[in-house]
Amino acid sequence: MATVDCPHPGDPQAIRMSSKQLRHKAQEFLASRKHANNLVDIINQLDDCGTLGILTLETIFLELLKRGDMYLERTISLTISEPSPEVRYTTWLRNCYEELWEKLLSFISVSRPSLQLQSLSTCLKLLSQEGKTPTEPTGDLSYYFPLHRLKPLLMRLLSPDRDNASLLSRFQEITTYRDALYYTWKSLPPLTPKRQPPDLFIKNLLDLIDKIPLPTEDEPPQELLCGREGTCTFTWDQQSVRRTLNKTWSCIMHWELSPQLHKHLLIVLLERIMPHLEKPVLLTDFLMDSLDADGPIGLLALQGVFLLVTKHNLEYPNIFTKLYSMFEPEIFHTKYKARLFYLSDLFLSSTHLPEALVAAFAKRLARLTLVAPPEDILIILLFVGNLLLRHPGLKRLIDHPKGGIVCDTDNPGVGDPFLMEERDPLLSNALSSSLWEIKALQFHILPTVATAARFINDPLPSVEYDMASALERTGGQLFDKEIKNRVRDIMLTFERPSLGVANKGERLAQYWQLTMR
Repeated sequence: MATVDCPHPGDPQAIRMSSKQLRHKAQEFLASRKHANNLVDIINQLDDCGTLGILTLETIFLELLKRGDMYLERTISLTISEPSPEVRYTTWLRNCYEELWEKLLSFISVSRPSLQLQSLSTCLKLLSQEGKTPTEPTGDLSYYFPLHRLKPLLMRLLSPDRDNASLLSRFQEITTYRDALYYTWKSLPPLTPKRQPPDLFIKNLLDLIDKIPLPTEDEPPQELLCGREGTCTFTWDQQSVRRTLNKTWSCIMHWELSPQLHKHLLIVLLERIMPHLEKPVLLTDFLMDSLDADGPIGLLALQGVFLLVTKHNLEYPNIFTKLYSMFEPEIFHTKYKARLFYLSDLFLSSTHLPEALVAAFAKRLARLTLVAPPEDILIILLFVGNLLLRHPGLKRLIDHPKGGIVCDTDNPGVGDPFLMEERDPLLSNALSSSLWEIKALQFHILPTVATAARFINDPLPSVEYDMASALERTGGQLFDKEIKNRVRDIMLTFERPSLGVANKGERLAQYWQLTMR
């Protein structure tokens, strides 16, 4: 039996020869059944040939599926008889096809990244073609999706031993097809264990859920992965998908999570899942426990609590005390500080809040400007300005006659009645203090900060500042914007090349001149 000489690593010529040989064998096999052994040769060499062999087999089996060569009718015979040569050949092709799927799934589980990605890509193409041209009867259905191919594939992607972020990003591409997205959601509950799984499985599952959307029924029809032209009757069942999502998420909520996975789960919950849950109020205990955690976990849980309070009528009397305690200097070094400022502005947007409560927030924010980065100082000044606009009675803080007079440059704030260490905002004595910190910022070394701090010297505007727009212009986004504005000013060369090869002063130039003569 002939074999394929697979390339040796680092030998370009061997790669070209192997490609030519594989292509020739594939063409011979597809052209005539007398070269059927070529398929066996290629499959046997798959472990050594890697990506090249996968692409060759992909071409072969896509063509076999299109031609219907692997289609086999299921018949019940009352007599025992020897199958015909045609049936034996079709059965043999189907067995080779199953062997290929097993090898591709094993490559996805344990292999180098390039081979994993190619195996996944080939699996998705074969799945799509098998849906359009099934290998067995599908009854009177005009639409067929090979679910028995999708589930094992998802099991490999949700590996408990490997981080499959790159593979899941590649798999995300097929979720733009309506039917693939539907059956992916339908496959998740059986694959989600009720008992505690390994951390890598949880991470892969959260990554997958984060990457697959949940469209609504009103969205326009999308292209189908397995749709046959002119005969497709696929129907999107929104209620069924929502039930699937809720069933999957109810299992996830009972798992124990590391801090990193806890944060990841909250992000997926807030950005993907929460709007589609049937009973979001059941998250109350989980979010309350998360709210007690320090750092990003507590901050993300705050957003979930805010949604429950505003949209599901949850009562949480100590929410302002918890929000108040989150404004610590450490918040400026976290990734989600913009989220905290935005949510706090929404929490404090009501004009019916007690002035003592709002004054405590204004004073605490003003105190934090003394240690905050410049871009955060600008946001805090806008925030304080909004609080003063909503509660005109707080204008007394701008220049309180008895509170917070800076009388000693070495000890600013001496005599300030405000209690920074007090955890209860209503007991912080903020109304007896003043915003001397903002007055002090008027002498900041950065002109932008000093200018922004002078807003309390002038009459306040009649319209609130747009916090959302201001947050978009801070930090890395501001830096990226500046880079884009100035990139056209970067000089690529200081002197115009005169000979087309080397710049003036380089030794190569003199030899180039000699050859030109």
